[in-house]
Amino acid sequence: MTTTRAERQSRAVIFDMDGVLVDSGAHHRQAWRALLDELGLAPVGPEFWRLTIGRPSVEAVPLLLGRATSRAEAHRLAERKQDHYRRLARGGPPLVRGIVAFVDELAARRVPRAVATSASRYDADRLLGETGLRERFDAVVTAEDVRRGKPDPEVYLLAARRLGIAPAHCLVFEDAVVGVQAARSAGMRIIGVSTAHTETELRAAGAERAVEHFEGVSWPA
Repeated sequence: MTTTRAERQSRAVIFDMDGVLVDSGAHHRQAWRALLDELGLAPVGPEFWRLTIGRPSVEAVPLLLGRATSRAEAHRLAERKQDHYRRLARGGPPLVRGIVAFVDELAARRVPRAVATSASRYDADRLLGETGLRERFDAVVTAEDVRRGKPDPEVYLLAARRLGIAPAHCLVFEDAVVGVQAARSAGMRIIGVSTAHTETELRAAGAERAVEHFEGVSWPA
């Protein structure tokens, strides 16, 4: 990652959770691919899984098949996809590549670190605990801690306050357009993580650039 003058002024890092720390969509993507393989069908494109984002599985089925389906067929295939998902999810939540090494580098450099997520406290504690990440953060702000969710900046402003760092000196990693908008409204710098949205979409929302994962990402000297 290229070091910029603005980065050298950043004093803390705040991470979204789903899609940034934990690749919560990985098992869903793999399950859809398993379904297509089972049916002997090729994906409609290299990023076919983006068609499923934010959609109920029963509505995503005809989009992935590229044809109309009966409601009964859509329900049957959606349930089969869920079978694949449950099988894959038994292995635990996958981490975004390189995230542990990057967070550990921040800790070694004594850079304050927080999580600001729209997930519930229960889900955040569970996911961060299962992956061993919880102890690596100084603060975790969840849905129960704020009155307004993203794109409102409240969750990011509270995370900065708990770290004791001014918002202007916080760097945010976000994968969602509404999250980028929230961090931007908070007056923070944002680097997108393109696990859910494209770099073009993230930059249009306010991210200065985007990374696919954290391998090769290091804190500026």
